[in-house]
Amino acid sequence: MVTLEEEVRNRVEQIVDPMTGLTFGEMKMIKEVKEERRGMVRISFKPTNPICPIALKFAADIRDEALKVKGIEEALVCCLDHVMKEEINRIVNKVANAAGK
Repeated sequence: MVTLEEEVRNRVEQIVDPMTGLTFGEMKMIKEVKEERRGMVRISFKPTNPICPIALKFAADIRDEALKVKGIEEALVCCLDHVMKEEINRIVNKVANAAGK
């Protein structure tokens, strides 16, 4: 039986990087998917480089795809090793919280 964490990981790893045409799974961008509490996951990812110009888009795409998984009500996204990681995390998670997720 597939766990909720595995289901979320499988889904977000299918996102395609428009710059390379590769999936996040192929690029090994998803570092961790952890169910923090029932219905809430934390997903850590590392962009392709520390100045990736579309890291915020990646974070939003990860959040949106995770929220499509049955049983997920909240998805916190943690961008790692990017020059603007604090801002990216604040923006993507603020948007999720403002939407009631």
